Amino acid sequence: MSTAPAPRADPAWTVADAGALNLRYGGDGLAALADVLTDPAFGDVAIVSSFGADSAVLLHMAAQIRRDAPVLFVETGWLFPETLRYAEDLSAWLGLTDVRWLHPDQAVLDAKDPKRLRWSYDPDGCCEIRKVEPLDRGLTPFNLWVSGRKSHQNRARAQLSLFEEQDRRLKLNPLHDWTNDRLRAYAATHKLPPHPLVADGYPSIGCSPCTSRVQPGEDPRAGRWRGWDKSECGIHKAPDPGNEPVF
Repeated sequence: MSTAPAPRADPAWTVADAGALNLRYGGDGLAALADVLTDPAFGDVAIVSSFGADSAVLLHMAAQIRRDAPVLFVETGWLFPETLRYAEDLSAWLGLTDVRWLHPDQAVLDAKDPKRLRWSYDPDGCCEIRKVEPLDRGLTPFNLWVSGRKSHQNRARAQLSLFEEQDRRLKLNPLHDWTNDRLRAYAATHKLPPHPLVADGYPSIGCSPCTSRVQPGEDPRAGRWRGWDKSECGIHKAPDPGNEPVF
């Protein structure tokens, strides 16, 4: 029996909805993913993928359920060439049929980053125009989106839950409690092709100017925006602790 809520006239989701679904699923990300991709009660659903270090796990799980599920990929204009090739190769290998490459608005880039140097003095502003805004546009038709975030990746994600509410949409994090060992075991079992930069010391891969190799003992995202007080690009917003439901 589906644990999805009944369809509603208002497609917007609330913090209380996310809390109720967390209770219903009890942290079972695989069951939640299967339901949101197949039950119309959840509305229109997209998977958001960076085609980064661990992306193959979530995309493989989704492909076993629905190969035609929309996958949103933001091509910022600063991604490693290896990432662009990996996105094409992995999509073909998994048989994904609806991968949507999202791009920044060229007029905005011309106005706000004409010299392509904004990353060097305003990384938040660079992420806003190259990643956040294109994804916001891409998410417009969808009620729910699926993210590959894991709670072990850094301190900012330590309290990650299965379902979240963000901007009146639901966000599902089916891998929220997966460890590195579990990710590696799944990838090995299913013989998933790795991102080529992982073996070169990049366990978390973003834009090329703002991604560096990670040293032994550092958290997986230590190489992102190294030297800046920044650990997220801005597409994931921290929940308001004063607006959390009590169950």
